[in-house]
Amino acid sequence: MTAMELKGLTKDYSGFRANDGISFSVRKGEIFGYLGPNGAGKTTTIRQLLGLLTPTAGTAVLLGADIRDERQMVEARKRIGYLPDNMGFDDEMTGASILDYYGMMRGDGRREELLELFNPPLEKKVGDYSRGNRQMLGIIQAFMHDPELIIMDEPTVGLDPIKQEHLYELLQEERQRGKTVFFSSHVLNEVQRICDRAAILRQGKLVAVEDISLLLKKGGKAVWAKLQQPSELDRFITPEMKVTKKDEDSVHFTFTGANDDLMAHLSSFRLADINIGDPMLEDVFKHYYDDSGEGGQ
Repeated sequence: MTAMELKGLTKDYSGFRANDGISFSVRKGEIFGYLGPNGAGKTTTIRQLLGLLTPTAGTAVLLGADIRDERQMVEARKRIGYLPDNMGFDDEMTGASILDYYGMMRGDGRREELLELFNPPLEKKVGDYSRGNRQMLGIIQAFMHDPELIIMDEPTVGLDPIKQEHLYELLQEERQRGKTVFFSSHVLNEVQRICDRAAILRQGKLVAVEDISLLLKKGGKAVWAKLQQPSELDRFITPEMKVTKKDEDSVHFTFTGANDDLMAHLSSFRLADINIGDPMLEDVFKHYYDDSGEGGQ
């Protein structure tokens, strides 16, 4: 069963295509990562999903509601929690009054529970809040009505490490309760840590939708090898290796060939030390961007 299904979602802005025919589905009860550097089109996708932007072409279905049907979306939004990339709070209102406002509209049954994890100064005006306090207030309003689907755009921005951990734990608990989380981010290690699957967006186009484990598998193996004979290092390095660091007698590389070929190659040299592991998702992600010069974003 799906919580979200995108069908050729496209958005044009006066000659610029921010989203180009995006199609994928998000299963109920999973944490789904939406990956891409800033400017890739992630926020444009989210704003279309919530009816804040009208698609140029295509559509999407959220909790059974077509985003082009406003009557259906009015009902669906009651079951959706949303944390935008920039909370548009009224700076003259206090944190408490903002939560009261959202609670009156949608409910606030989990408000006190969430305040135990995230503690913005509710008595202060939001205009005096730090970035982290605004983010915590946004997280509380997104979850306090106990939504079925939570859509989050760069949710950890401004949070200190302890609050980030609280958020990760909350998301994992929501998944266990059968809730669905759509998690847009350019912070790769957090997506690798908590997401079940991820889509990768490049210049507005979808380039991959995979289980996180399969994305890592496609990235090959991360290897560090130290040779007993430094003079053999040049012969040791082959075209199948993507070298990331090289010293006098050792080399760090990603190997994308067959595991048997890697083991056969290693066994033909005298090694002083060796370490083989899975690549970071960041290395896999760069595979989709390096040839366009976007890998450093």
